[in-house]
Amino acid sequence: MAYNDLREWIAALERSGELRRIRTEADPVLEIAEITDRVSKGNNPPALLFENVSGHTGHQLLINQFGSRRRMEMALEVDSLDEVADRIRAFMDVKSPQGFLDKVKMLPMLAEMGKFFPKTVASGPCKEVIRKDDFSLDWFPVLQCWPQDAGRFVTLPCVITRDPKTGKRNVGMYRMQVYDGRTTGMHWQRQKIGAEHYREMLRRAAQDQENPRQDRAGHPRNSVDIMARTSGGSVLADDLPGGKMEVAVAIGTDPAITFSAIVPAPPDVEEYLIAGFLRQKPVELVKCETVDLEVPASAEIILEGHVHLDELRTEGPFGDHTGFYSLEDLYPVFHLSCITHRKNPIYATTIVGKPPQEDAYMGKAVERIFLPLMKLTIPELVDINLPIEGVFHNLMIVSIRKSYPGQARKVMNAVWSLGQAMFTKCVIVVDEDVNVQDLGEVTLKVLNHIDPERDIQFTLGPVDSLDHAARLPNYGSKMGIDATRKWASEGFSRPWPDEILMDAKTKALVDSKWKQLAKELGID
Repeated sequence: MAYNDLREWIAALERSGELRRIRTEADPVLEIAEITDRVSKGNNPPALLFENVSGHTGHQLLINQFGSRRRMEMALEVDSLDEVADRIRAFMDVKSPQGFLDKVKMLPMLAEMGKFFPKTVASGPCKEVIRKDDFSLDWFPVLQCWPQDAGRFVTLPCVITRDPKTGKRNVGMYRMQVYDGRTTGMHWQRQKIGAEHYREMLRRAAQDQENPRQDRAGHPRNSVDIMARTSGGSVLADDLPGGKMEVAVAIGTDPAITFSAIVPAPPDVEEYLIAGFLRQKPVELVKCETVDLEVPASAEIILEGHVHLDELRTEGPFGDHTGFYSLEDLYPVFHLSCITHRKNPIYATTIVGKPPQEDAYMGKAVERIFLPLMKLTIPELVDINLPIEGVFHNLMIVSIRKSYPGQARKVMNAVWSLGQAMFTKCVIVVDEDVNVQDLGEVTLKVLNHIDPERDIQFTLGPVDSLDHAARLPNYGSKMGIDATRKWASEGFSRPWPDEILMDAKTKALVDSKWKQLAKELGID
């Protein structure tokens, strides 16, 4: 059965020996991050539940809940992440019904899909305490993770917004710098869905104005100009139209909802539906108190409020998953209007930094689960690997079934056209017989197979906002490496050598003697 809330998930972790309770006092400013970083880089790192957080009597803090492959599997209630991929593949393999019998055969599948849709309920545990007047973010043990961070950051929030055009909800995960007890930054990177909702609200507000704003030189400014300037970072509040955008934030949700907030969902699919699919049970939602949004009923903490369209504030620096500090920039400001929470709420958080950290295992889960969706666009795809050290967007290794010349370059461009995969700085394409999960084999084959001038290509395009090496914020170059075997039809006239492999007869002969040989050699 699905975990109904964070507390059921914690109980499951404890039963399985995957959780450690920390009763020694620890400070949320730097100390908890240092403890967790050391644990994350050890063997079999457990989830940590801090029970004695300095300055926050009665508040428990959960961290590193997803910090191993085994816990990611537990979070999604599978023995292997490929099981989730197989479920996705089964839905995608359903063909359009051609007749009455085909439609009848589809009914069980449609009924199963119907079970995943979220449902609204009258109330839930997140409403046990409702505070519209007397409230403060300072009540919660929000972490400062690294010495040069600009302050304390909420790092595991499920941020809920609504598309102004379609009304569709989005649940994304964007860090939130705490400015004071009632305001935070909202780190909506330009290419994220939350940022697109914000830009659409800006467009509408600008169009509603009777007279367009003027820039400092007295020239009229339209909404397109505003959009261009909000992407670069140097925007003045008086350049922006007024208005508010409703936002809600859930902290401490069940693992399927938390994970769904980071997945690269298709644009028209709500994350609540994805969570329902992952947990095989619909997500229960409740209406907020002060904004017109729905939030997970079983969440530990709910923050309600507005982003003011005419306000930007410096956010950052922040020690990020790249292993470097992301630089300060201007971002929207979130103003709280209400906090609701469970009694004695558990604060769920994470740290990011030099890998491995728990976000690495969340990224590997995305890799496994969404491979079938990538194959819809790139059917020749066999497997992919996003190495942990490549921090998701710096390196993707791809194996393909090659059937025509130049296909590897076609695949590179296809990867760069896929949602968040557009940020991939380096794409390496190998043949289908290369195990992309074996970095030793990949290194051997790639370095042997390429002629650098011939097989490496460069292109320009959008890059991740965290890419500090890019020539401009959000814009830079990418590299593709064609490490497939080269064909005559690709201009390669020399013979391609055979790989060194022992013949099957000799291997079978040694196999028959291996048990005795291993004993003599002292090999387990």
